[in-house]
Amino acid sequence: MYKVATQFLERFFKPATIYKYGFNWSPMYKRTTAKVVEVSDDLHKVVISMKPSWKNRNFVGTIFGGSMLSATDPIYMIQLMQILGENYVVWDKSVEAQYKKPAKSQIFGEFTFSKEEIENIKQDIVNKNQIDIVKTMNLVDAKQNIIATFKKTLYIADKRFYKEKLKQRQTKH
Repeated sequence: MYKVATQFLERFFKPATIYKYGFNWSPMYKRTTAKVVEVSDDLHKVVISMKPSWKNRNFVGTIFGGSMLSATDPIYMIQLMQILGENYVVWDKSVEAQYKKPAKSQIFGEFTFSKEEIENIKQDIVNKNQIDIVKTMNLVDAKQNIIATFKKTLYIADKRFYKEKLKQRQTKH
């Protein structure tokens, strides 16, 4: 559904606009209580924010760690899918969360890819067909205190290679 809507909306809006409002209007992301507040035109930078509310407060009155994790979870994968395009497969593989301080106020997170990182990913896929990358991001408060750190592992593959890999798995079973 999201892919079809995106393809339709690309006729009228730039990808950054679709990315930002698509996330913010999506029931899946809305439930995290976070908002995408900035998306660069090339999609290489995405910024989110989250305010404490009755929907995300835990037993001790701070932002629930699960809310923070769910707010960060889909960003890198979908960001990379949009940057790389149709010839690649991107999957979330794992995440390691470290909660450093209680989130008592509004928090922010920045997800970035440099042009060099994207070129390296593409070259690695040419050479190896599939790779794992690890991206680390922090959620911070307004004073830049680190509230939580998430280390995300993403799987990336050449789409043709991935489809062939799936076929081989299916014939073995």
